[in-house]
Amino acid sequence: MEIQLLGCVEARARAGGKMPLPHGTKLLLAALAWTPGAFVADEVLIERVWQERRPQHPRDALYIQATRLRKALRADGQREDGFELARKRGGYVLAIDEESVDTARFRGLVRQAQQAARTGETDTALCLYGRALELWRGEPLSDVRTAWAESARVALRREHREALVGSTELHLRAGRHEECLPQLQWLADMHPFDEKVAGLLMLALHRAGRPADALDCFQVLRMRMVDLLGCEPGPELRSLQERVLARDHRLLLPSTYAAAAC
Repeated sequence: MEIQLLGCVEARARAGGKMPLPHGTKLLLAALAWTPGAFVADEVLIERVWQERRPQHPRDALYIQATRLRKALRADGQREDGFELARKRGGYVLAIDEESVDTARFRGLVRQAQQAARTGETDTALCLYGRALELWRGEPLSDVRTAWAESARVALRREHREALVGSTELHLRAGRHEECLPQLQWLADMHPFDEKVAGLLMLALHRAGRPADALDCFQVLRMRMVDLLGCEPGPELRSLQERVLARDHRLLLPSTYAAAAC
């Protein structure tokens, strides 16, 4: 069985078929799959599922939802190997291989990519980042709307951004600036005050033979920060702007990336 949280909440049998989930059970599945294999106390689950409007008897309601979810995940009458929704004293455990949950798989691939990058295995790291980012199917937990789900989305968006930035840094380090420009443009639009993203975009534009666009990128960010935040860009970004203005040839060399924009 595979569970998807990076998009709509879904459960799929190994054969590939989507398993229909009864009303109200998607959020319980997400709350348990958030930490696969870990014990989750009743109170934590109740808070995640009914944070705003608790039922009169929340533990009974939780038991009913868990029973419905368990039946739905066994709808074909067969036991999925390596899966069990187990009741433990005071809570539940979704006993499933972490690799079967896309959020856990995403985090594992990102960790492997970071390790490969630290040891200089750039191509391996880029491949791992690519596999991690391919798991995203849209807005995480997009079909459940609760305060807990929103906090989970915020955390996942941050992890997604960090993976994108890590992948982009490696592309620049490898001299593949043209490949990462569309991704950097999108990141800059999504995070208009992020100086690191702005610096990476400036560097990629400069290496692509577009120094004027790189300088425009700096000026747009500076005006936005001054007008809306009342502050100037930091010293690293200002230094990068000065180096672009001076046509510092070292910026064109992938090996100088770390000194230029980190």
